[in-house]
Amino acid sequence: MESVRVDRWLAAARIFRSRSRATAACGRGKVELNERPARPPHPVRIGDRIEVVAPRRVRVLEVLALAEKRLAPQAARELYLDHSPEPERPPPEQAQPLPAREPGSGRPTKRQRRALRRLVGRD
Repeated sequence: MESVRVDRWLAAARIFRSRSRATAACGRGKVELNERPARPPHPVRIGDRIEVVAPRRVRVLEVLALAEKRLAPQAARELYLDHSPEPERPPPEQAQPLPAREPGSGRPTKRQRRALRRLVGRD
């Protein structure tokens, strides 16, 4: 086997949970192969460099082996060499505790829920 479709390889290497999610990521421009946007049928060869904006972080991978079918986690890690940067984490002193409500104060109203969401930064 000389090459494999990029969406199949990403699913086999367990970068995405399924091939359909890998295909969708390629379609949205979240996958680059050798610094060029990759469409799902683009062939991957040994030695290629893949940059993926995965669900949790940016991954930079060098292809060491090819596979079409999803492998066990240990075998999947042997398909690539990971050159990803470390994920950014806020310093511990910046982490703020979430606001807490008084026990027994009842269910928050819609207005209170919106205020809490704004305070936490989800809105």
